[in-house]
Amino acid sequence: MNQATLAPIVVTGFSVAFLHAAIPTHWLPFVLTARVQKWNKSKTLLITTLAGCGHVLFTAALGFLVAWGGINLSDKIGGWFPWIAGGALLAFGFYYAIRQIRGQGHGHSHHLGGHSPDDHGHEHSHGREGHGHPRDHEHDCELDDIQPPPRKSDWAAITSLLALLTFSPCEGFLPVYVSGVRYGWTGFFLLTLILSVATVAGMVVFTWLTLAGMEKLKLQFLEKYERGILGGLLCLLGLLVILFEH
Repeated sequence: MNQATLAPIVVTGFSVAFLHAAIPTHWLPFVLTARVQKWNKSKTLLITTLAGCGHVLFTAALGFLVAWGGINLSDKIGGWFPWIAGGALLAFGFYYAIRQIRGQGHGHSHHLGGHSPDDHGHEHSHGREGHGHPRDHEHDCELDDIQPPPRKSDWAAITSLLALLTFSPCEGFLPVYVSGVRYGWTGFFLLTLILSVATVAGMVVFTWLTLAGMEKLKLQFLEKYERGILGGLLCLLGLLVILFEH
């Protein structure tokens, strides 16, 4: 086992998880719901943290299956495993890169009210053009321009938000678990810790920034180019595993 790849795995894992958490679908629903339900910042951030933990737990459960199968396979095939793991990471990387090239961005579609911020921006754009104002303001994601969901009971709102993230795992982190198989269960728990810190921190930070008044915080480019960035990171990690682990 070569310790040289441990640092790149840790850095890549943190980058993937934080990038995923920075996408608006992971914090904007909490901001919108907080406005409608009249929640204070502390309550909103607490609910965001709980949802982030659920997101991590579900992803880690899938990662456990990946690690368990990978560790057993590694014990059987020995020196061939770095080639298989590196090849798998390259395959995942090319898969995400191809999806990016084909124009398929972020895979989640859980926007409150059935509309994404960009969709709403397009609707406003067309509406103003129809009234003689041709200014194009696509991707203008100010909170005042986003239609919030109707108010519901706190219990229903909180349950919806928790379910929203819990049953929507960070699929891009699963290949990272593959890269940590050579480090056994220690690698699995280390990567799960990284996943937890990066995901919850990212969700809480961006929720807090928006609640603090940064309504014009624009991170739609992450949602647009997430697949390409993730593909590049996984390809790089796959090459490192092949070069340094065999």
